[in-house]
Amino acid sequence: MSRGGEMVYIPDDSDFSSFRAQCESPEGWHCRYNKAGITVWSQGQEESCAVQKIKTRLCCKDVAAETLYDVLHDSHYRSKWDSNMIETHDIGRLTVNADVGYYSWKCPSPLKNRDFVTLRSWLPLDDDFIILNYSVKHPKYPPRKDFVRAVSLQTGYLVKANGARGCVLYYLTQVDPRGSLPKWVVNRVSQFVAPKAMKRLHQAGLQYPAWKRQHQPGYKPWVYPEQSSLPSLSLAELSLQHADSLERLDEAGLPEEPLGTADHEP
Repeated sequence: MSRGGEMVYIPDDSDFSSFRAQCESPEGWHCRYNKAGITVWSQGQEESCAVQKIKTRLCCKDVAAETLYDVLHDSHYRSKWDSNMIETHDIGRLTVNADVGYYSWKCPSPLKNRDFVTLRSWLPLDDDFIILNYSVKHPKYPPRKDFVRAVSLQTGYLVKANGARGCVLYYLTQVDPRGSLPKWVVNRVSQFVAPKAMKRLHQAGLQYPAWKRQHQPGYKPWVYPEQSSLPSLSLAELSLQHADSLERLDEAGLPEEPLGTADHEP
């Protein structure tokens, strides 16, 4: 998502509008899963699984768009639903609607786990809510030995209201995992990992209002930026995370391990 190839910048209205158009467009996507209100598409060369583009859609009849938007922002609640997360925390604030954060996640065994440092920005646009991120470098958060530093080229969420009590969520991600992945990884992500994550997110949306009433109910710095206690950052402290400067693993030959009971469809 960089402009001019080298510049770190905060996305503007045109970037958010472009992302929304990508989410809603059917062009160029191959449907990999469609069941129970969840659809998963992929885009890219499966034979060379270096960079895959994945898009998912979740239709919720019983979770309001504002609620799901809060769920996606609330880092204290994330461990309740994101079973792939190892660690996440906010690093600093750039503007009232942009910050920098760290996130690490579990890869399907036997792959090595990945982590990211990303610039994240968010915007209510018309009746929609959009969150975007892409990878940056922060001097205090270099790559760690226990993770492979992956690169988010573009990742984000689009939450659209669907009536007073429902919503439609799109999740679109284009990530360079810094390695040649086996073809079975793409299949597992689209057939099991992504649908399972969407189901957990839907359940999280149902449970969030009750949880939030017990956990700082008025605290929503993504809505009320004056509540943020994050240290201020400037764009000058950041630089783009170029994939070719990072370690690259060849994991293409790793065998697929059997799915655990929790990974199968219920």
